[in-house]
Order: sequence, then structure tokens, then C-alpha cells
Amino acid sequence: MTVPSPGPATERADAARNRARLLEAAARLVAERGAGQVTMQAVAEAAGVGKGTLFRRFGDRDGLLLALLDEAEEAFQEAYTSGPPPLGPGVSAADRLAAFGCALLDRATCTTDRGMALVRHVDCERRSASRIHHAFHGHVTALLREAGGGGDPEMLAFALLAFADIDLWDRLMRDRGIPADRIRATWLDLVGRMTGTEVGAPAC
Repeated sequence: MTVPSPGPATERADAARNRARLLEAAARLVAERGAGQVTMQAVAEAAGVGKGTLFRRFGDRDGLLLALLDEAEEAFQEAYTSGPPPLGPGVSAADRLAAFGCALLDRATCTTDRGMALVRHVDCERRSASRIHHAFHGHVTALLREAGGGGDPEMLAFALLAFADIDLWDRLMRDRGIPADRIRATWLDLVGRMTGTEVGAPAC
């Protein structure tokens, strides 16, 4: 008697369970040790699989951290796309842009934010090509276009997000001693100039 091989649906379900188990093990280690101290070998051992399985699934350590980052960023993405104002809909596009940058800065200065802890350990080039960065760029572009301040919204979005880079903010605060309030004020100034509106701190 021939035993039928598992169908595609069964294989997909198994793959999803394996991926979830690997990410659960990785998230647990990141919480215990910090993202900078987590190796592929440690994650494989914690998940009870061979290291080769982990590499086949995620490619490399950055790929694993980006997968964790996708999960960590789900709540923030929901907040800025459909949550309450001023981050979500219900106020002007300029106010939403102001709130978006302020929320990112608040997260950057929060020592317990898992998403920001992860992003600091992902290569800059990989980070810029990630789904999260593309989502940020699409969101900022759409708000700039809605605000109607003139210029090229897509390119201006790149400029705004370049200022919002976590590495830049870390260097400014750590190496130059620039306070977060000054960075926040600069974000609001940039948003105001790009949208042609006066944006105040209460928008954050």
C-alpha cells in the first residue's frame, strides 16, 4: 500500500509552525540576552533544530532579526495606519506626520522598546531594504502628498526618513550631547516646511 505524501497545505502548515517555533526561540533569547548577544547557533539550539535549518529559513542573522522586527512592529504599524489620532487618521496630514516622527523618537529613547533594540543590530543597507522601511516610506509619502505642500512627495519622504534614522539620532544624542527635545523640534520644523503649515509640539 502506498502512503500518500503530504499535500502542499500540510507542508505549508508545518513550515509555518517551524517558523513560529524558531522566532519564538529567537525572541526569548533576545529578551534574555539582548539582540547583540544572540547568535544563530544559540537560536538553533534553543529551538531544537540544526543551524542549517535556521540559515535556510532566514538566510543569515540579519534576516532572522528582520523577521523578529516585522512581528515587533505590527502594533506600531497598526497605530499609525488605523489607530487613534494624532498618529492615526482623524487629524490633518501635517499633524499625523509630526506625530509619526515624535512617536519614533519616543521609541528611540525608550530602553524597553523591542523593535528599536532589534533595528539597531541590523545592517543599515538591509534595514533600508526591509518591509518596515518601505512601509514607513509609503506612509510618509502619502501624508506629504495629502498635505499638498509642493515638491516631490516621494523624494521628500526619503529626506524626512533620513533625518529619522536611528543611527543618526543615537550619534546626535550620545556623541554630540544633543537632547531629544531639540531633535523633536527639528522634526516638527521639517514637517512644517515641507507641508507649508505651522506644526506645533502638541501634535506629538
